[in-house]
Amino acid sequence: MDQLGDVTDAFQENFFEALKQKAIENYELALTALNKAEKAAKSPENKAVVYFEMGKNYSYLKNYAQAEENFNKVLKSEGDRPDVLEQLYEVFYQQKDYEKSIPLVQKLIPFDEDYKEDLANLYTLTQQYDKALELLDELDGVWGESDTRNALRAQIYRVTGNTKAAIENLEQKIDNNPKNEKENLNLIFLYSEQGNKEKAFEAAKNLLKNNPKSKLVHLALYKFYLEEGNAPEAIKSMKIVFSSEEIDKESKYKVLGDFIQFVNENPQYENELAEIVNQFSVENGRVYEKLGDYYAAKGRKEDALNAYEKGIAGDPDNYNLLKNTLLFQIEFQKYEAAAKLSSEGLEIFPAQALLYLLNGVANNGIQKSDAAIESLETGLDFILEDPKMEQDFYKQLSLAYTTKGDTKKANMYSDKAAATKIPN
Repeated sequence: MDQLGDVTDAFQENFFEALKQKAIENYELALTALNKAEKAAKSPENKAVVYFEMGKNYSYLKNYAQAEENFNKVLKSEGDRPDVLEQLYEVFYQQKDYEKSIPLVQKLIPFDEDYKEDLANLYTLTQQYDKALELLDELDGVWGESDTRNALRAQIYRVTGNTKAAIENLEQKIDNNPKNEKENLNLIFLYSEQGNKEKAFEAAKNLLKNNPKSKLVHLALYKFYLEEGNAPEAIKSMKIVFSSEEIDKESKYKVLGDFIQFVNENPQYENELAEIVNQFSVENGRVYEKLGDYYAAKGRKEDALNAYEKGIAGDPDNYNLLKNTLLFQIEFQKYEAAAKLSSEGLEIFPAQALLYLLNGVANNGIQKSDAAIESLETGLDFILEDPKMEQDFYKQLSLAYTTKGDTKKANMYSDKAAATKIPN
C-alpha cells in the first residue's frame, strides 16, 4: 500500500477485502470488492493495481475475455510490465491462442531468456518449424543440449516427416560424442522406423563398441540377433536386459514375449527360456504368467499349471493369472488348492462372479457342500447377463444340495439349469 501513495479508506478497505476473498477462492466476491475499489481510486496507479487484480480473478474464473481486457488496461497505462505480460501470456496459452502468445513471449525474453524455450515451443505449435529449429540450434549453442529441446526437435522432424534431417542431426551429435547413449538409441530407432534394419543394427553395434557398459543398447540388439537367427547372442543380450535395474519392467516383459515367440518356433531353446524366466521371475508373477500362456498354447497343461502357480504366489492381485491358475487346478482336480486360492482371490476381487463359481466347484470337489452353497448363492448376485455362467451356478448348486441330501432344493436348481436359455 505504501507504493500506491495516497488512498482513501474506501479504496484500502475494498482492495484488502478483494485480496482476502481471492485467497479463499471466492473470486466473484473479490471482483465485487475490486469494482468498489476502482470507484474509490484516486490515481491511474491505483486503477492499474485494481485492473491487474481484476484480470487475475477473471482468469481464475476462466473468463478470459474480461481477463485480457483488464490486463491490457494495465499495459496501456504502465507499459510492458513483465508480471502483467506473464499473466496475459497464461491467458492466451490456456485458450491455445498460440499466435497471440508469441509477441508477448518476445517481449518477455529481455527480462528472462528462459522464455526462448517457450518461444521455440510456440513456433512449433504454430507450425513455424524453421524458426523453431533455428532457435533450438541457437539455444544449444549457448546453453548446451537439453533433453527437452532434443525431444522438441525430434517432434518437429516427426511431424514434418523430415527423417533425413533427423538422422543427419543425430549423426552429427554422435560424431561429437560417440559414447552418447541417448542419441545413439534415437538413431537406432529412426533407422528401424525407416525399415533400414541393416543401418539400425550397425548403429547398435557401434554404440556397444563405443560404450561397452551400455545396458539399453541390448533392448535393440537382442531383436536384431533373433531376426538373424543368432540365438546365443540374443540370449546373452536378453540376460543383460533382465539383470539391468535401469530398464523398466514393461520393456522387459516385451523382450520376454519376443523370446517366447522365438522359442515357440525354435523349441530347442526351451531350457534357455526356463533359465531366463528363473532369472527374471523374482520381479513379478507376470513372467510366469507369460510362460504359462506359452505352455497352455502348446497343450502342455501340467507345465502351464506349474508356471501359473509359481506366478500367482508372487502376484496375487493379477486377476487373469488367478483365473487361469484356478481353471487348471480344477481341471487337474486339485480341489483343496483351488478352494483355498479362490477364497483368497475373493478377498481381493469380491465382485467377480467367476471366482464364486470356481470356489463352489472346488468345494463340491472336496464334499464341502455348505461352503459351496454359500459361495454359489452369493455369487449369483454378481452375474451380469451371462446365461451360460448362470446355468453353471445352478448345476453346481444342484450338486451341492444333492450331496447334502436336500432333494427338493437339488431338483429346484436342476430345473432352473434346464430352463436357462443359452443363446446360439
